[in-house]
Amino acid sequence: MSTQQKSIEELVDSLSHLSVLDMAKLKTALEDKWGVKAAAAAPMMAQVAAPAAEAAVESTEFEVSLVTVDSAKKMAVIKVVREVTGLGLKESKEFAEAVTPATPKVIKPSCSKQEADEICTKFKDSGGEIKVKGL
Repeated sequence: MSTQQKSIEELVDSLSHLSVLDMAKLKTALEDKWGVKAAAAAPMMAQVAAPAAEAAVESTEFEVSLVTVDSAKKMAVIKVVREVTGLGLKESKEFAEAVTPATPKVIKPSCSKQEADEICTKFKDSGGEIKVKGL
């Protein structure tokens, strides 16, 4: 066994006795000393493979959510909410007023791509911003 091989084994043995907190401190110290950032290889490989998997599976059902409402065009948006959801005037108004970018509201929990596109067009014309998510 070479001297270098023996040194590596001794280092590995020493590191095996460190606590998780000490390992984290060691990692940070080595990153600072060498000017690098440690990153796990497996998540990076998953990110590379994910777009290929997404391209292979195309959604046939979509969820349509109202994300924002232009306050100047709120009445037009309320009319479209009534038309798309079948809610009454009061419920449609409450629905539209409850929408914020942080709390979008689902308009259609499940619909076809064609129907989702039609809903998007109606809301864009009326001043609402829509988000379509494949199921």
